[in-house]
Amino acid sequence: MRHFLADTYLAFVFWTVLTSLGLCIWYFPLWHMGISGYEVALLADTAPVLLGVPAVRRVLRQHRAFAAALGLVGVAAYAVSSPTQRMLTVAVGSAGVMLGLGATLYEDRIPGTGRLDRDIYAWEAGLLVSVAVRMLFQTNNPAWPAMNAINGGWNKTALALGVLALLDVISRRSDAVTAAQAAKKDDLPVPTHAPARRTPAWQPTALGFGALLFALHSMYSDSAIIGRWSWDGYPATGPHPVPWGGLVITALVGGFSVGHRAELATAMLWWGVGAVGATLVTLISGWAGFAGGLILAVYLGSVTRSLLQGVARCPPGRTLFVGAMWYNILVLGHVWVVAYEFVPGGPILRERTWVVMAVTMASLYAGVRAARSALVARGANEYSGVGRQRARRVWWAAAALGWAAMLVRLPAATHTPVPFHSEQRLLTVAIWTVHFDLDNDMWLADNRIIAAVRDLQPDVMGFLESDTERIIMGTRDWTQRLGEELQYYVDYGPSPRKHTWGCAMISKFPIRNSTHHLLPSPQGELACAIHATLDVHGRDVDVIISHNGQQENPLDRRLQTAELARIMRESRNPFVFAGYVVTKPHARNYRLLFDGGRMHDVDPTDSDRWCQYIGFRGVQRVAYARISRGTITDTEIQAAKFVVPAAEKDLTGWTPSYTRVAEDHYAPEYHFPKVFRGKGVRGHFYHVFKEPRYYN
Repeated sequence: MRHFLADTYLAFVFWTVLTSLGLCIWYFPLWHMGISGYEVALLADTAPVLLGVPAVRRVLRQHRAFAAALGLVGVAAYAVSSPTQRMLTVAVGSAGVMLGLGATLYEDRIPGTGRLDRDIYAWEAGLLVSVAVRMLFQTNNPAWPAMNAINGGWNKTALALGVLALLDVISRRSDAVTAAQAAKKDDLPVPTHAPARRTPAWQPTALGFGALLFALHSMYSDSAIIGRWSWDGYPATGPHPVPWGGLVITALVGGFSVGHRAELATAMLWWGVGAVGATLVTLISGWAGFAGGLILAVYLGSVTRSLLQGVARCPPGRTLFVGAMWYNILVLGHVWVVAYEFVPGGPILRERTWVVMAVTMASLYAGVRAARSALVARGANEYSGVGRQRARRVWWAAAALGWAAMLVRLPAATHTPVPFHSEQRLLTVAIWTVHFDLDNDMWLADNRIIAAVRDLQPDVMGFLESDTERIIMGTRDWTQRLGEELQYYVDYGPSPRKHTWGCAMISKFPIRNSTHHLLPSPQGELACAIHATLDVHGRDVDVIISHNGQQENPLDRRLQTAELARIMRESRNPFVFAGYVVTKPHARNYRLLFDGGRMHDVDPTDSDRWCQYIGFRGVQRVAYARISRGTITDTEIQAAKFVVPAAEKDLTGWTPSYTRVAEDHYAPEYHFPKVFRGKGVRGHFYHVFKEPRYYN
């Protein structure tokens, strides 16, 4: 059992390093606004090609701890401060974990020992432990190199446990020696490295392995992913991450538990069931889409053992090299569907997640059919029931840990938010482009985002560039932590399968309804908007949070702005706009937005703005402020305070005054927080105006 737990922890390291590499690479094109060149580090996972060299296989067989130690380098990368060097260090770790997986599968394939089955069980358990830990830490992995002691990382603890697991590996004898001794003791033939079963075709096996790795990473490395894929706004039509994420890890355990039934797992009919699940989660919103994701989780779990058994019986160098390359191609396709504007050949996959999913399922079919021809035909169920029961105990323990995390967080996730300053009927709205929660130095910034929001005390806040449920952003949902810790309703915005960079909204007021818009984008990147109706002090108030396309496509920006103006113009409710428009004040699109939408600019004399704007109608503006971003992103926070009139007082046709008044004109409840005055706090301070502006 000690060896199995050590292998499980090293498998946890595998998933930790695998899921962190894309996040670290993403930092560079994010700041370059296009291909940076550092993306080549993704190829580090093709290191198993070295297993095609007999001398390398011999070294790894005799010194199995070498690859494990190399993988731990990826965990130790947190100690490297330079983003470039840290990313390269993680790439070394990625090479190590993939090399270790390949060497283990190949060297432990000796028939009759059960070693390969144990290795596969541990790899599956490592995934479950990774998911459970992320459930416990609100979708972050505390061992990631983008975490540290300041933002909630447990890197030293993770590294120490890794060293203990490494020492356990070092203490073991060669598997070949162990198997030979066991055979001699029982008077059995000495096992050799020659497989007892027919070798499957290596090409489809490699494609199936790459597809399996991609599907598990992109859809099931965090329990919140498929819930966010099926999210479609309020009234809530689908599951929230808490507690329904617990069903995801349960579905994975269920799939792993039936994986020993190779006849079932590799059957064409069973693949059809998985394909139905993949179709539902890709095309359907709400609970039906979420149910499809659970079906797909069971299917992927069930075929994992057969696919890895097949990989183990193929030539290791070429099989794992092609498998890793196919995984990388699918990862790039998974990125290209949303990043098409910034990458070569992008329009080919523009908004075609269904194509990536279809190719993934076709590759899985090829892989499992190859495995079936080699494994099922001659019987594959040779491993001990004792070992299977031991593995199941670890699997269910990981699931129980995840469910415990869900239940502990359930009270915070089902809270009833309380607005600020209800007696004054105040509504404070803010907007911030958060750069995917990855700061200027490649650290996760959610702790500091939460602190800034807590200090600002907005009732409603929009976050742009907020969709982090992709491989390159870490497949995580930082908004759920913000909502739980600060007690807000959360609208994640358009789901990842809607192909936008994301716009999210938090609200202290109940969200009566929210509609997710994909704004017209015939040429450039797809733009998103949330149009929500809130119950603000007993009155319906509409809010739009939007993120328009980039500067390079004038037609897109004009059409998107016109659509926003139409939505605002046709609403009969008081309205607040907070969005990213990419225009200078009083330029054509600015006039199209405010004049066309019958909206008032919060401060038309503020000529220093470029992307973010706040507008209003039917509410009384009180104050406006701009707050420095600190080192979290490249965009400031903008915020405004409004008084929402009682229903009997209608301000729809009212023209606001832009006469500024002294702060003491209003009671303290109307004031912006003093913590941002002067030098401010954590790099956040009132700038441009030096202090907030107040209006009569």
